[in-house]
Order: sequence, then structure tokens, then C-alpha cells
Amino acid sequence: MNYGFVINTGNCIGCHACSTACKSENQVPLGVQRTWVKTTEQGRYPDVTRHFQVTRCNHCANPPCVRSCPTTAMYQRDDGIVEFDPDVCIGCKACIQACPYDAIHIDPDSGTASKCHYCAHRVDVGQEPACVVVCPEHAIIAGDMDDPKSEISAILATKHVTVRKPEQGTSPKLLYVNGNELALHPTAKAAGESFWNSDVVTHHHGPAPEMGDASHKLPGTDGTAYHGAQLREAQDQGAP
Repeated sequence: MNYGFVINTGNCIGCHACSTACKSENQVPLGVQRTWVKTTEQGRYPDVTRHFQVTRCNHCANPPCVRSCPTTAMYQRDDGIVEFDPDVCIGCKACIQACPYDAIHIDPDSGTASKCHYCAHRVDVGQEPACVVVCPEHAIIAGDMDDPKSEISAILATKHVTVRKPEQGTSPKLLYVNGNELALHPTAKAAGESFWNSDVVTHHHGPAPEMGDASHKLPGTDGTAYHGAQLREAQDQGAP
């Protein structure tokens, strides 16, 4: 099994039902969020187009957050879901620095790392993630990408999809149909101009940083974390 998400941005209406359902289902505290909807506008009045993009943890096939976690509090299940165990987390924030998608935050109540975990508690009993259930436009599709009979596999076989920051070598499994360039790549707009609700960060110029040695293995010699979850073998970090 290999779980992933497809977001059909052409269907998304920016209603934020997914982010609200995520908060309700997972008791996410005020001030932080596991799922959010990014809004960008393109064009000049009166010919303006607004785009919406559901954003969250990418459940990468090669997750740098898992590699950086010293306690396996952040771990990858055998079905591809990147999960976390707050009982093991020491709040070191290594995973936050490792994640290139800003998808991890510190829970203000527990002081531990937190993020989208694919509603693993629902998946384990045969249900879909809460965000998928509440979306009124069926813009969020979740499922097993290795199952040729699944809806997500049919979409991936017939639609062109894009991902955020593919150069990071993480193999993200949050895939976008009709993804908008400005939403996927904030620096696609020329520096010095402004988005609707934020400024563009100045482009970074220079050679790509040297990638560290990521050949170490996660704790646990039998393919499991300290808390008993089945793990995938760690992979080398991809170079941009």
C-alpha cells in the first residue's frame, strides 16, 4: 500500500471546509493548523483570476523529517503515511527545520511536533480522511496509489499532476491537478512585486548547498520504531 493525496485545484472553491474538518477531527488548537487553503490572485482588474490550493504535509516517499528525528517520534508507516508520536517527541524541532513544505508545527498545548497524519486513525478502520469526506466539490482525493482499481490511481493515469518543490528529492505524494504556478512556487513572480496578501521573498542566488550524509538508519533493528510501528528503510536525501 502507498497512500497519497490528489488535489484537483480546478474544483476547489476555497470554502475551508477541509481545514475546519481537520481541526475538529484532530482537536487542533487555535493558532495552528494541519491543513490550510492558500489563495493567490493573477491578472489585472477587471480580468482577475483567483486560485485556491489545499496545502498540508506531503507525506513524502522520502521524508526528510523522519530522517532528522532523533527519537522516531516522526516516522513513516509501512503504508506510506508519515505519522508522529507525541509521547516520544522531545520538541527539538529538527523535523520542522528539515521539512521544505512548512507543514510541521509545535502544538501549543503539548509542546510537541504536530502535522497532518492522513487521519490515520480513520484509515485504520476503513474510513477516508475527514477532509475528503467534507469537501463539497470532491477536490480532495485520497487512496492507495498502488491499487490500480482505486480512484486516485485512475486520476494519476489520466491527468497531468504537479508537486511542490520537486527539486528537494522528497518525492511528495500530495499531487495537484491544474496546479497554479504562483501557488506552487511563490518565487515564480518577479521580486519586488506583491501578491494579494503577501510580499515576494527575494530570490536566492548561488550554488545549491552541499547535502549532508543521510545514510544513517533509524533506531530499531527489526524494522520497527520504539513504539512498534512498521518502518520503511531510510533513503538518501535527493540533491537539487
